[in-house]
Amino acid sequence: MPALKKIVWTVTTTALLSVVALSPAGAADKDGTDGKPPQPTQPMSQVGGEQLGRIGTQAQLGPGAPVLPKGLTGRSWIVADAENGQVLAAHNSHWRLPPASTLKMLFADTLLTRPELLPTTRTHKVTQPELSDVGEGSSLVGLKEGHTYSVHDLWLGVFLRSGNDSVHVLSSMFGGIPKTVAAMQEHAEELQALDTTVVSPDGYDAPQQVSSAYDLTLFARSGLQKPDFREYAATASAMFPGEKKKGKKRENFEIQNTNRLMTGDIGVDPYRGIAGVKNGYTTHAGNTFTGVAERDGRVLLVTVMNPSAEESHAVYREAASLLDWGFAASGKVTPVGELVPPRSVETGAGKGAQPASGTDVLGADGRRGAGEGGSGGAGIALAIMGGLLLALSASFFLVNRRWPLPDLVRRLPRR
Repeated sequence: MPALKKIVWTVTTTALLSVVALSPAGAADKDGTDGKPPQPTQPMSQVGGEQLGRIGTQAQLGPGAPVLPKGLTGRSWIVADAENGQVLAAHNSHWRLPPASTLKMLFADTLLTRPELLPTTRTHKVTQPELSDVGEGSSLVGLKEGHTYSVHDLWLGVFLRSGNDSVHVLSSMFGGIPKTVAAMQEHAEELQALDTTVVSPDGYDAPQQVSSAYDLTLFARSGLQKPDFREYAATASAMFPGEKKKGKKRENFEIQNTNRLMTGDIGVDPYRGIAGVKNGYTTHAGNTFTGVAERDGRVLLVTVMNPSAEESHAVYREAASLLDWGFAASGKVTPVGELVPPRSVETGAGKGAQPASGTDVLGADGRRGAGEGGSGGAGIALAIMGGLLLALSASFFLVNRRWPLPDLVRRLPRR
C-alpha cells in the first residue's frame, strides 16, 4: 500500500474509532434488526447491590404495590428514596452511557465542596480565552467578554440555562479545565460513582465520557446536601445581568430553568413537589434527566437516560410516571439495592454491600421474572437502613428532612 494511502487509511480509521468511542459504552448504538431496544453487552457494576448489575428491569413488588408504568423506553433509569437510599426499582441502572448536561450536577457538587474558593459574592470579569473552547452548539446563558458577573450569577447560568459558558468560566476561576476535570473525577470516586469517566466538565460529548443512571443519582443526592446546590436547582426563573452598552445602564434579562417538570411546556405540566435537579441533551446522549420531588414527607430521586427520540418530552413523561409510581409504591416494595454513601463515611453497609443474591425479579408488568428465588428481603432492607443510620450519625450525609422543599416549590409558576 503506498505511503499516502496508508496515512489516509490510518486517519480515517482513527476518526471512525473516535465516533465509536462516543457511543454508549458496552452497548449497540442502534436498535437491533429484530426491532428490540439496545441492551448492555458487557457486565455492569454491582455497586449498591448484585441485583443492580443485572440487565433489564429490577423490581420486587409486595402486596398492594402498583405495577411499574407501561411504555417506558429509557435505556436506563432508577427510582430511589433520597433519604434512606433504598432503590425501589431500576432498569440497567449501571449502564455506562453519555450523560450530557446532567454531568453538571457532579461539576456543581465538586466545586461547591470548596465554597471558600468561589464565594457567591465574588465577581469576575470574563476573558476571551475562557469562552474560546466552549463546544460548538453548546447551550449558553450568554456571557460576554469583558463583562463582570458574580459567582451567584454564574451558578444560575449553570443550573437554569445549562450554560457551558458559565461552566468554563467557573472552571477557570477554580484553576482551569484540567484541574476541574481531575477534581470531578476524584469526587466521583469518593462518591463511589465508579461508572463515571469525566472528560469535559460541562457534559459536552467527548470520547470515553460516560456515566450511569446510578451515578447521576449519587451526584444529585450528594449535591442536595448543600444549601446553595438546593437553591440553584430549585430556582425556576431569575434575572441575569445583560450586556452593557456604551453610555447606557446595564440591564438585566430573565432566564428560565430548562427543567420542564419545574416550569412546564407544551405537553408537559409542572410536576407537583418537584425541586430540581438537572436535565440534559446531546446528539450521543439523547435526553437525560435527574429529578427530586417531595410528597407527603417522602423525598424521591429519579433518573432517566436516553428514552425514545420519537416522542417529544419523553424523558419528562417517563420521569414523572416513575415518580408517581415511586410515591405509590413506597413501603410496598422490597428494595433492589441501595445508593451507597461516600467512601469517607463508608460503613459495613457501604461499598460492596449488596443484597443477597437470588432476590426475585419482576418485569414492568409486575410478574416474577427469572430470579433464582428470593429470601431475606426484609432483613436486607433493615441491614441497609441500619448501615445508613450509622453513616448519618457519623457524617449527617442523608438528606436533611428540614430542607425547605415546600418553600422552594412555591416559587414555581402556578398551574
